[in-house]
Amino acid sequence: MATDTLKSTTGASGASGLRRLLLDNGALTALIVLVIAMSALSGDFLTTDNLLNVGVQAAVTAILAFGVTFVIVSAGIDLSVGSVAALSATVLAWSATQHGVPVVLAVLLAIATGIAAGLVNGFLIAYGKLPPFIATLAMLSVARGLSLVISQGSPIAFPDSVSHLGDTLGGWLPVPVLVMIVMGLIAAFVLGRTYIGRSMYAIGGNEEAARLSGLRVSQQKLAIYALSGVFAAAAGIVLASRLSSAQPQAADGYELDAIAAVVIGGASLAGGTGKASGTLIGALILAVLRNGLNLLSVSAFWQQVVIGVVIALAVLLDTVRRKAGATPVTGAGVGGGGGGKGKQATTYALAAVVTIAVVGATSFLHNGSSSSAKPKLGLSLSTLNNPFFVQIRAGAQAEAKKLGLDLTVTDAQNDASQQANQLQNFTSSQYGAIIVNPVDSDAASNSVKAADKAKIPVIAVDRGVNKAAVDTLVASDNIAGGELAAKTVAEKLGGTGKIVILQGQAGTSAARERAEGFAKGLKAYPGIQVLAQQPADFDRTKGLDVMANLLQAHPDVQGVIAANDEMALGAIKALGSKAGTSVSVVGFDGTPDGLTAVKQGTLYASVAQQPSQLGKIAVDNALRAAQGKKVETTVKVPVKVVTKNNVAGFTG
Repeated sequence: MATDTLKSTTGASGASGLRRLLLDNGALTALIVLVIAMSALSGDFLTTDNLLNVGVQAAVTAILAFGVTFVIVSAGIDLSVGSVAALSATVLAWSATQHGVPVVLAVLLAIATGIAAGLVNGFLIAYGKLPPFIATLAMLSVARGLSLVISQGSPIAFPDSVSHLGDTLGGWLPVPVLVMIVMGLIAAFVLGRTYIGRSMYAIGGNEEAARLSGLRVSQQKLAIYALSGVFAAAAGIVLASRLSSAQPQAADGYELDAIAAVVIGGASLAGGTGKASGTLIGALILAVLRNGLNLLSVSAFWQQVVIGVVIALAVLLDTVRRKAGATPVTGAGVGGGGGGKGKQATTYALAAVVTIAVVGATSFLHNGSSSSAKPKLGLSLSTLNNPFFVQIRAGAQAEAKKLGLDLTVTDAQNDASQQANQLQNFTSSQYGAIIVNPVDSDAASNSVKAADKAKIPVIAVDRGVNKAAVDTLVASDNIAGGELAAKTVAEKLGGTGKIVILQGQAGTSAARERAEGFAKGLKAYPGIQVLAQQPADFDRTKGLDVMANLLQAHPDVQGVIAANDEMALGAIKALGSKAGTSVSVVGFDGTPDGLTAVKQGTLYASVAQQPSQLGKIAVDNALRAAQGKKVETTVKVPVKVVTKNNVAGFTG
């Protein structure tokens, strides 16, 4: 009886120990499962180049997240880190390239910018008594606005000496990965070995108790948010180095990824728990997810769904862990007691062994797999939230299906960094050819150079790539199209009248080129007065709001030029009965909704680019280049002004 009881107790103890081990290391377990699953599902995942890609793609998020870890451990939140990263990079590029400031001093100015933003956050929270959510939300807007003001909405070339941070050492080891490791070690040291690190845990655990014990909570909060600003500045410099330019819209939304990485890594939003190694694992999980889903050709829209589910599961796991009384995730495992440190090291070593063993076994699934007779093509679009680019995709997919090609389409969501990741994935997977519709012509250059080095043909569609060689550019002329739009509205108004211009998203090539075309076209019509020019980000809702605001200041407007049909349709909604009667609106792109509005007479004209043809021709040229056949350097698809008179015969 006693023996039976002992066996039962031992078995229960073993099961309980395993359960506790999994709860204490939930993020690590999830990372192992993900790596094994992706290795089994994609033969391209488990390659040296792709694993290095994962590290590079995790670097910026991880560096941001290390700074956010300090804040979350102290029961705060920092929503401004993405914008502070962009502002710091912009300050560096602006001061070094446009004002001749020595690069070393420019880097210090960038770091100082991050510190200043963090100190403002800390002051508002500690002394202004603003909730951290509100204070950092305000800084998110201020920092992004200052970045746009300094850069005038255009990317600024990064100094060559700093751009090497985006390169590799020895031709294979990415510098961003090294920077991530160094910043992670600094974060681990701060959390586990310093007075301010212990203060973070004390404040997060019980702020009032920390204050009563003599801790200067307000001063510590200033230091905590300043540290977050330093890490944000470092992340911004690394990101801009990868893109060879400071993008004013860079790192948009990265604060959410950073917070997600911290939470997935085991920190609690209630404060008091969290560690640097957990944050690194969280960032790697996000990078592995995005990388693997790209390799599996999963839609970018579904990728957002998957990542949202992962974040929700991470929070649920944290709740279960706390209810089960699992070991708190603190800095002790990093720099604390020897027992905790040794146990954590043993856990990581065991996890590495298990992962290598299982991944090695799954790699046999892909041995001997025959390659496709037709080359695989990759298409990276700047966004799929715009009907114009959806039509490019449709044209490309229809042609690929007709030719029997395997075409993988990705959506960069107007994020130059995300597009760089996608192009890296295509390159490391040795695609037959790559088609890119750049978010920004400068930012895509490094990724295209890497593809060129790997001898993979690159076809640019709709927009060119600066400072890098592409095999073919398939595009309409945005500047010429802008001139046509200006001429169309000017002639409609008889050469005299008052107009407003709705500009595209600041920092994108299309917005700059079309605006340049508008300006050139209007020079021929001195009687046309431009009352206002405002960005509406290529978005219909923003076009509606911006036009409604402009009407309040300029009710006598007679014409509108919009840099795409979506903004034009928003303007038409704001104009109401004036659209097509007293106010003539000209759009750009020739999208289905835009052409419908032309038929109805509310949109006077659209400068149509035939996007389906762009996609079709790009695929044709990509296949020819992949087969080693000669292709034209430039293929121009003509634009056409579509009005009510000729819309019936326009097919797009």
